[in-house]
Amino acid sequence: MQGKKPKESYTIMNELVLPNDTNTLNNLMGGRLLHWMDIASAISAQKHCNRIVVTASVDNVSFKAPIKLGDVISIEAKVSRAFTTSVEVRMDVWAENIPSGTRVKSNEAYYTFVALDSDGNTVKVPELIPETPEEILLFEGALRRRQLRLILGGKMSPDDATELKALFFAAQQ
Repeated sequence: MQGKKPKESYTIMNELVLPNDTNTLNNLMGGRLLHWMDIASAISAQKHCNRIVVTASVDNVSFKAPIKLGDVISIEAKVSRAFTTSVEVRMDVWAENIPSGTRVKSNEAYYTFVALDSDGNTVKVPELIPETPEEILLFEGALRRRQLRLILGGKMSPDDATELKALFFAAQQ
């Protein structure tokens, strides 16, 4: 992959909330939103990796405001960091009521994807070089989020999470 610049990994996906997408309170069902977020973030991950990707984890999904029947949602997804064979994708979800002209941030999340070849084996992904201050902040935090995911998934010992430990020790000083 060296020498080849990855494609822009930014994706915006729009959906109209219809009656079949809502619960009895006429709010968008959380599972439906998670499904749409998975699609939007997978598109971003595939653009970056130029490979098929599979969802490895879903974390830090926060629901800040309900999304109502008739709202248009915009899911903004962008790769925040590339590791050896995986990428982290950050998403922001906006709900817009077109008749009233209001737009509110309703959700945010991080999804992780692993890149695969045609035989289902993991493959290396292109490096991500953050450029803006926001991209740098998300990039730097991604290692801590990854270590937390690995600890919670039983794939890393807390003693080996050097970035997380440094964060706690810095807070104590």
